[in-house]
Amino acid sequence: YHWCGVQDQTEEEFNWLLKEEVHAVLKQLQDVLKEASRRFSMPTPGFENQLKQENFILGSSTMDQVKGVLTLQGEVLTQADINLKVAKSSQVLHFQFREDKQWKLQQIQDARNHVNQALQLLSSRDESYHFKSGAEVNKLMDGVMLQLTRARNRLTTPASMTLPELAASGLMKMFSPPIPGDVMVNFYINLSKLCLTVYQLHVLPPNTTKNFKPAGSSVLHSPGAMFELNNNRFEVSHVHKVECVVPWLSDTLVFFTISLQLCQQLKDKVTWNYQE
Repeated sequence: YHWCGVQDQTEEEFNWLLKEEVHAVLKQLQDVLKEASRRFSMPTPGFENQLKQENFILGSSTMDQVKGVLTLQGEVLTQADINLKVAKSSQVLHFQFREDKQWKLQQIQDARNHVNQALQLLSSRDESYHFKSGAEVNKLMDGVMLQLTRARNRLTTPASMTLPELAASGLMKMFSPPIPGDVMVNFYINLSKLCLTVYQLHVLPPNTTKNFKPAGSSVLHSPGAMFELNNNRFEVSHVHKVECVVPWLSDTLVFFTISLQLCQQLKDKVTWNYQE
């Protein structure tokens, strides 16, 4: 009989955990993720229905061959102004987005979508919802954690591209004056940094004795990387990478970490209290 009483008491405590504590944590989790979601769409002060535009200066030291001023509005680069000091000559090339062009940073859009999917999962289980078992709580946490891990991975893992893919990308057609044929540019997010890479190329003469070996896919290619495009063979001669921290992306990554910890703590508590 005594054992039975302990069993009842434990079950009662567990039901209380399912009813009260789980919802308290879910509310906390929802608050953190709402903050994260809000960072992706900060309004312009005084113009609530317009997203805030922010300018970032990339490359400021005298050593930098490349300098860029990038304007970010949510997930969209609305303007890019790039100066490139050409190696071997003192010439400075200057190009910027054409007036009618904008470039969407898919990584930011995807991360935001994953955060919103995590929020949808949580809102489907509001405080009036009664969890039947620990397994059900764990399943919800796994679903939320999956979305948050995907969101974080999108920001920490830029897309890998081959050089011909980069050359054929729509980004090359966005500038005025047009980017010269021996220059390529790429933008991406890495953690909380907005990165700009500029490649300078030279054409390999058809009779070159160099052993031609096309480079594979990479986030950042190195000097010496080779590729073929429209029957011409190219080699990367110089690589310039400049970057700048985007403060609200730093905040967002912190919110992801806090949220994942909250999910894991709740899973541990539920599993510890209720061995199914």
